[in-house]
Amino acid sequence: MSTDQYLSMSSDVLFIAFILLLVAIVPFGFAAKSKSKRSAKTAVALTAIAFVLQITYFICRWIAVGHAPVSNMYEFMTFFGIMLIGAFLLIHYLYKQIMIGLFAIPISLLILGYGSVFSQEASPLIPSLQSNWLAIHVMTVAFSSAILSVAFVTGVMYLLCVLDVTKTSKRIRILEGVLYCLVVVIGFVISSTCFSLFLEPQSVEIKNREGVSEVATYTMPVLIVNEGEGKVGIISIPSSIDAKKLNTIVWSFIVGTALYMFMRLVTRKRIAQLLQPFTIKVNPKLLDEISYRAVLIGFPLFSLGGLFFAMIWAQIAWGRYWGWDPKEVWALITWLFYAALLHLRLSKGWEGERTAWLAIIGFGLIVFNQVFVNLVIAGLHSYA
Repeated sequence: MSTDQYLSMSSDVLFIAFILLLVAIVPFGFAAKSKSKRSAKTAVALTAIAFVLQITYFICRWIAVGHAPVSNMYEFMTFFGIMLIGAFLLIHYLYKQIMIGLFAIPISLLILGYGSVFSQEASPLIPSLQSNWLAIHVMTVAFSSAILSVAFVTGVMYLLCVLDVTKTSKRIRILEGVLYCLVVVIGFVISSTCFSLFLEPQSVEIKNREGVSEVATYTMPVLIVNEGEGKVGIISIPSSIDAKKLNTIVWSFIVGTALYMFMRLVTRKRIAQLLQPFTIKVNPKLLDEISYRAVLIGFPLFSLGGLFFAMIWAQIAWGRYWGWDPKEVWALITWLFYAALLHLRLSKGWEGERTAWLAIIGFGLIVFNQVFVNLVIAGLHSYA
């Protein structure tokens, strides 16, 4: 088979897997509400088949591009979403909690949908990425992040179990804010897809960090530009921040907020109220145990991939183990946070609701590091 055929096959099987996961949400919902064994088996079977197809995508794309397909945002986020499916299957094998899939599968689909809006072109690696450490470092980070994401999923489910979401309180507002952020991701996918289909890209002349003029292509209506080109957009920001990518994030919040308000108007309920009925039959103590175990597994893996392997690769690529690059700093912050979570859990007895909130914050740090730092803050990892 030729390179193009492998790329085509990888895209096809990934799309089929996406559809299967989308369909699997239905039997997951039936299983969560009625504890139907047939629905549970159907849901897990569809998920397992989808995971095999996703691994097939990964292998085909690896053959086509000649290196581990984790070198850009499309490839990394896709692999992250795949590993979240794998992490769920692992947790299900250990704990047999089918309801986790009802929440984990949509998160994986959001990650896959987010990754799909980026360029899927197979391009050669830049010199700093031409190393076997690309696969070792990035794949370990993705897998560990996926396992830690399971703690986020079970943390949200725990809060839906123990909190009275029909009342208005500070904790309920924060939980609803977390769910709102997930809707914003849907807004990003919708806005990126719609604008690319119906609007012509707009070219804007900007000045980069070195003061050299270059052309930036906006795929969404221009709201934000770098300083010196304020006449084109509405807001000017320093050149140290990528205005084009921040412009995309702003549009994501605009569309996501509109979608959230539409859902509230139609259902007359918070998202938390819509989701809580699916957690009634779940044991909160078991969810808390799963959150803790997920962090216990994911943290050492993240230590290896996000710090140890990363420093080895940094020494090979840039001649230093540590350089205070934004991505390195936020990886360290994420590592310290999860270390503090385990310390508080083991020595201070923090469990239950406290662990759930910490798991949610930890997932927020992971997303911030993998998305915002990569896209908006200029640094050595901006190639992603």
